[in-house]
Amino acid sequence: MLPAVERSLLPGLALLLAGLWAQPAQLSAAPESAPAQDHYAGMQWREVGPYRGGRAAAITGVPGQPSLYYMGATGGGVWKTTDAGLSWQNISDGYFGGSIGAIAVAPSDPNVIYVGTGEGTLRGNVSQGDGVWRSVDAGRTWTHIGLPESRSIPRIAVDPRDPEVVLVAALGDVFAPSEERGVYRSTDGGKTWKRVLFAGAQAGANEVILDPSNPRIVYATTWRVQRGPYFFSSGGEGSGLWKSTDGGETWVSLSGNQGLPKATAEQPTGIHTIAVSASQPDNLYAMVEHEDGGLFRSRDAGKTWQLVNGDRALRQRAWYFSGVAADPKDPESLWVQNVRLHRSKDGGKSFTQVATPHGDHHDHWIDPSNPDRIASANDGGGCISNDGGATWSTQDNQPTAQMYRVATDDAFPYRLLGGQQDNTALRIRSRSLSAGAIGERDWEPTAGGESGWVAPKPGAPDIVFGGSYMGYLTRLDHSTGAERGVDVWPEDTMGHAAKDVKFRFQWNFPLLFSRHQRERLYAAGNRLFVSDNDGQTWTPISPDLTRADPATLGPSGGPITRDNTSVEYYGTIFALAESALDAEILWTGSDDGRIHISRDGGAQWTEVTPRGAPADMQWNALEASPFEAAGVYAVGTRYKRGDRRPYLYRSSDGGQSWKAIVDGIDPTHFTRALRADPARRGVLYAGTERGLYLSTDNGERWRAFQLNLPQVPITDLAVRDGDLIAATQGRGYWILDDLSPIAQDAGAGLKLYAPRVSHRLNASAVEKPRAAGTNPPPGSLVYFRLPRAATADDALTLSFASLDGTPIISYTRKPSAEELKDAKPVKGQDLRQLPGAAGLNRYAWDGRWPAAEGFDGMVLWGDAALPGPRVVPGRYRVTLSFAGESQTQEFEIRPDPRLTTTAEQYQAQLEAALAVHAQVSAVHRRVGKLMELEKALSALAPRIKDQTALVEAVAALEKRRAAAIEGLYQPKLRSEQDPLNFPVRLNNKLSTLLFWISYGDHPPTDAQLALKDELIARATNANATADAVLGEGLAALNAQLAQAGLTVLALSEQ
Repeated sequence: MLPAVERSLLPGLALLLAGLWAQPAQLSAAPESAPAQDHYAGMQWREVGPYRGGRAAAITGVPGQPSLYYMGATGGGVWKTTDAGLSWQNISDGYFGGSIGAIAVAPSDPNVIYVGTGEGTLRGNVSQGDGVWRSVDAGRTWTHIGLPESRSIPRIAVDPRDPEVVLVAALGDVFAPSEERGVYRSTDGGKTWKRVLFAGAQAGANEVILDPSNPRIVYATTWRVQRGPYFFSSGGEGSGLWKSTDGGETWVSLSGNQGLPKATAEQPTGIHTIAVSASQPDNLYAMVEHEDGGLFRSRDAGKTWQLVNGDRALRQRAWYFSGVAADPKDPESLWVQNVRLHRSKDGGKSFTQVATPHGDHHDHWIDPSNPDRIASANDGGGCISNDGGATWSTQDNQPTAQMYRVATDDAFPYRLLGGQQDNTALRIRSRSLSAGAIGERDWEPTAGGESGWVAPKPGAPDIVFGGSYMGYLTRLDHSTGAERGVDVWPEDTMGHAAKDVKFRFQWNFPLLFSRHQRERLYAAGNRLFVSDNDGQTWTPISPDLTRADPATLGPSGGPITRDNTSVEYYGTIFALAESALDAEILWTGSDDGRIHISRDGGAQWTEVTPRGAPADMQWNALEASPFEAAGVYAVGTRYKRGDRRPYLYRSSDGGQSWKAIVDGIDPTHFTRALRADPARRGVLYAGTERGLYLSTDNGERWRAFQLNLPQVPITDLAVRDGDLIAATQGRGYWILDDLSPIAQDAGAGLKLYAPRVSHRLNASAVEKPRAAGTNPPPGSLVYFRLPRAATADDALTLSFASLDGTPIISYTRKPSAEELKDAKPVKGQDLRQLPGAAGLNRYAWDGRWPAAEGFDGMVLWGDAALPGPRVVPGRYRVTLSFAGESQTQEFEIRPDPRLTTTAEQYQAQLEAALAVHAQVSAVHRRVGKLMELEKALSALAPRIKDQTALVEAVAALEKRRAAAIEGLYQPKLRSEQDPLNFPVRLNNKLSTLLFWISYGDHPPTDAQLALKDELIARATNANATADAVLGEGLAALNAQLAQAGLTVLALSEQ
């Protein structure tokens, strides 16, 4: 009997943890509907994608609610679907994010949800968490409830009778020994915790489940596991299987029971998982990692066991997937999760593979009342089946990709390229020109594999090089689909230790093209290689630039199962940079603590590792200064040694001296990436495990720069064309469009920032796209800063004009909801659109003239449109006016660089469009007046029914009015398909012509010009007819009304 180890809040420990447990409200973060107010709060990140799911370690449905499920992504937070997987919404943003290891819904109250952070899928890029979170309103709001140092929580179990009673399996810190691990129990919903099972400082708990028929019976498993920079170990003292019969207060070990493999120093046990058959609770299944392991079965609640299946297909890479789930209705039916999903209907003697959308399975949920309703969490995300696995919901609607790095190419618009963990490398458009959102047609697989750097060729963006594990390197020409292997050394080394290979390549080895010599490609193993002929020939240009300590080059995995995939290959160059200003200067950083510089293109190398930096630092990134030839920034990380501190260094003299630059970064936010902004000296961006930081003084001081970016590990950053790009480990790619407010920052007063160069594009943007990335707003982004919030009495305008002063369009302040509640709808274009918050504001001008006028009840068919014509490429002025002050900036709109349209052709298009546009407005103004006259005549009729002369006069005017409107508009139209029955009239013809003249970037065709002249001539005549009705016709009637002593008819002013 192992006595329970109580972790109560006693003096000493209580003082340390009081702020975390005794007052959990202090850790509860209020949701933010907008980014926290700071100097740059008006800037907005947008999600790019891809919508292709990343690894998920937790999934659960809710009994009795067949469309409701929750999924935990390993980096992407908690997601919820209410339509059985047709769509997913993140429900943890604003409270927490990052890696999720467990989700449990209280059976007695489905509003109560517990989430354990930190995945138990201990891949090389494993991300850790910060404890347990709880919701009592089905995920709308969350509260942190403790265990902040548990790091990894693979399983949570809630008492089916009481939502306040919960048990947590805490695996603990996999990178270092720790005390906060084992099984914890709370009886007050997480306000206090008691550690009830502890197997040692290096063995945490990975499973805790309740007997469905008796929640007093609890099963748990413990696991000794550790990761390091160059090794992975699964198994040893502390690994085992446990049982409690008093709700988890005390435990007995089942590991030595008859039939289970005996753990010895020579043959230890590793990971265990367990399942209970609800229909026959004494029937247990367990997966056990051991030399003689496999699937075991007990028919007497764990007293004795029998090995029923030792097939390696069920237990390969046991540390990564060893799950087992029992059918709640049939004790002979069970599921085993491994690379494939396996199902048995004969008690585990035989299995069949069940096809799923993606391999590598980590969690499996079965509805206790309907075994055909299941859910799977795997390396492709979450998926749902209602037919026992015959069909599954898609995983291509989950933006939870784990991206290792980001590169950009020279295409227009530029693409983002990188490797997606557990999937392919890919390239994706920074914006879509074919739709209003970034969808499947905007991304595709590219060269390389899941883990590597990707390098598009400068000037030839369809040629891409990509790496992956074991030095795997390919060249892909997207224009032809031709692909070839161009490994530096193509020997297959799978399964071998680092010491056995000719050249050591980490599975995330550096690969980049020279910014000075466009044909030169660098690839880094333990030596730096160069190719000037697309990988046909590779030449080493350095010696071994690592420590190459033999103690760090052994095999990985064990002591039971080896796992040599180059994830733990050590003694490699992990970071590479080339000077921005000097083609001869190269920098390398190794994963075992060394930084080197070459000042002669690689002929000679000098070690310049920062003095005082830990000798075993992994140099994760190097960034060459945009302003100093020998300037560089170094990003170090030691989290794989249990050190979560940030490490950033700066050198201006080729590494002869260094300065640590981490002031302001949270001491637990270890650093992964840094980029320098080439638009302003001293502006730096740092990506950490917990988010983004900004420095405007060359790293002397940092501050959080998260804005609306979700909390997620940031693995890489890039600055391209004035945009900041973030690669994340769990939320794909994100872009912060237009860094102008940072580059032009000038304090907190009134400020209109000069808009950056934009392009005239046939582009649109859906504000909140469904299962697709977000496009930037079309047109020109304009940032302005107000010293205070605009009030209803303030005159706030943003006006656009040509350089010669010709006005194009103006916008005024957007009124508040309170101001709008009694407002009447605005006809046509709403010009009251400007934000007016104190501080930084953002507005996107779509580059159009004002929209054509419309009228109430207007129905247009097909391609007819009212948006104003687009301005021609050129230079323009924008003027901000606020509270009596004005500022003006000039900016440029360039043509789409892919086109050959001339300035004269753009101008011809605009002139034709403006001419038709003017006629559309003229026609619609008259239609609106004629419709208003119709209502006035109808209202007049009852008042004059006994006056024959007036009745006849009204009838005559109505006849003229009806004929006039028929010449302009089809009055029978009531819905969008009515034109199929009632032919369109002049206004629709003009509007359709306006659409086609404005479509694309081309001069009007001869036919369009001919039709323009014809329709304008017809409009001139039809407008004259309408004017006669509204003029002398109405005046004549009003004269008769006045003579009769009646109120004359007055139409509204427009």
